[in-house]
Amino acid sequence: MFDDTMIVQSALSAFNNAALSAPAFMWYGLLTIPLFILTYKYGTKLMAEFGWNCSNISIKTTKWCCVLTLIWLILFGGNYAILRDNGSLLPFIIATVVFFLSIFVGKNLRDINLPKWDTLNKGGKTLVISGTLLGLIITGLSDTHAWWGPILQIASLTLGLLIGYKSKRQPQYIPTTLIIMLAITTIVLMQPEFFRFGQLGNLGPVHLAGILLMGLSIVATFALRYIKPSNKINDSAYTKIKWLCRVLMLLCVVLVVLTESVPMFAIALFVAFAMFAISIRHLKMIPAHLGEEMFGIALVLFGLITTMPVLSCLGILEYISSPHKGFKQDFGFLL
Repeated sequence: MFDDTMIVQSALSAFNNAALSAPAFMWYGLLTIPLFILTYKYGTKLMAEFGWNCSNISIKTTKWCCVLTLIWLILFGGNYAILRDNGSLLPFIIATVVFFLSIFVGKNLRDINLPKWDTLNKGGKTLVISGTLLGLIITGLSDTHAWWGPILQIASLTLGLLIGYKSKRQPQYIPTTLIIMLAITTIVLMQPEFFRFGQLGNLGPVHLAGILLMGLSIVATFALRYIKPSNKINDSAYTKIKWLCRVLMLLCVVLVVLTESVPMFAIALFVAFAMFAISIRHLKMIPAHLGEEMFGIALVLFGLITTMPVLSCLGILEYISSPHKGFKQDFGFLL
């Protein structure tokens, strides 16, 4: 009565439709909820075991975030088959992100007591050379779409590590991490099929919601950390400006969903930053820990989008290390 081929095709079509509306990163997030619950419940004890506390948690999480993101960019296997020609800017954008991540990682290598080359025996030198060559080969294999792809990736990693290691300037931990996270989020929106984000690059409502929430959490962290309250905006002007920002923000979100445009996404984040900045300037004071809390939320979202649950767990540790009353009580004034 039924054609077996048609049944299989119908099943595949239903699976593809389900995959489009319920993306992979959402399933990864749902499946790792038990891990997140354990991290939230026992995170304080875990931080005590490693000597992490509220004074150094931000530095620790940013270091691990950049290291894991660098490894992820090299190992996740970007889909270079989507490039129509060798003149695409995407490989250079990825190499640029790898370069800046390598600088940050190289700066932090100075804090590690690495053994001197002269003190190593023959076996130790062989191990170092073999490990270095293996790392460079893996980095080169991350981009094989053209003959110059491996050279570009290896040069970006090597130069970044050397410049960072030789630099004597102290790294700006949270701003650097936020910029890297925002850059990767923007690239994901620009070329989702490269990151296998969405079905053949098609972004569903959940994909777009994740990207928008990621961007909003980043600009909110910037606002909470670097905009100072002044209580100089009178209530009447504040109410009118705030409603104007809300309307503009809603319009921008609608346009981002309809167009999936990177410039529209940038405008939406600019409007959101302006709204958050006005909300902060209107107040006389805000708790100092709100920036760290929002940074933890941004890390959680970034870990979900990049399917790196370890980053989400680091974000949870960042969040619980500060006194928090709940999202609405802590951040409701921003909206």
